[in-house]
Amino acid sequence: MRELIFGTDWWTDCDDLAALRILLSAHKKGEIKLLGVGINACMRYSAASVDGFINLHGVKDIPLGIDLNATDFEGTHHKYQKTLSSSAVKYKRNEDAEDAVHLYRRLLSESKGEVEIVEVGFLQVFADLLMSEPDDISPETGLSLVRSKVKKVWVMAGKWDEDGGKEHNFCNNPRSIRGGEIFCEMCPVPVTFLGFEIGIKVVSGDKLSHDDFLYKSFCEHGSENGRYSWDPMTALMAVIGDEERAGYDTVQGKARLDGTTGKNYFTEDKNGLHKYVKMKLSPHCYADMINSRID
Repeated sequence: MRELIFGTDWWTDCDDLAALRILLSAHKKGEIKLLGVGINACMRYSAASVDGFINLHGVKDIPLGIDLNATDFEGTHHKYQKTLSSSAVKYKRNEDAEDAVHLYRRLLSESKGEVEIVEVGFLQVFADLLMSEPDDISPETGLSLVRSKVKKVWVMAGKWDEDGGKEHNFCNNPRSIRGGEIFCEMCPVPVTFLGFEIGIKVVSGDKLSHDDFLYKSFCEHGSENGRYSWDPMTALMAVIGDEERAGYDTVQGKARLDGTTGKNYFTEDKNGLHKYVKMKLSPHCYADMINSRID
């Protein structure tokens, strides 16, 4: 069974919730095994709201990690985080979760096979993983662990329909710019990016039952009529495990992030480790695919 780790900002938007539902549903059906969740933005109810969301799905024993220093991102906190936190069991405080880099290192070192990582937030945790040194968890560096244990990384970041594009996950603040720059430069395994220009064309979550706690979370976010689908599109592509079968064409090459401006660039190269996706279906097709997974 394919094993996945999920990295999320779980901060200002509700599309992270739809993405995690897709992963939890696939986990419950035995399509994948969700090894853990790393939270790369930190506000009062971060760990508790993720724990509550997972518990409401009837899933147990998914470990959480968090970057406790990641309190400096711009954005508005929404009521759904406090609401979901009331269902927390194990992680009632952020301090109850592991350090996110520690979690990644532990899950990778413990895995007997290859792991795939889905990142839909800021990339400073992954960057710190790549730069981490040997410790009591593993005698390997983070770079070595990723090279030996990670098969592929699926990332929601960038704006790839223009050279020098700027996108939230890459350029929110100096922390996210640094993380994205290091990730693009150092990640030693294949990466597929789904960019801003893709998710902005697809609205999903508009068919949810009004009794569904995910719908209530969307309402508390102000998205009762659905939300743009950056994160669930990335999560679903990862669950399917193949860009073409998920409905995308790809451009292969090398991604780069300017460490000063946060602008992203892409050089095409048939031997490059990076890809970004281009839609080959109608927006309604992608929305239907997501809605069928989250209803």
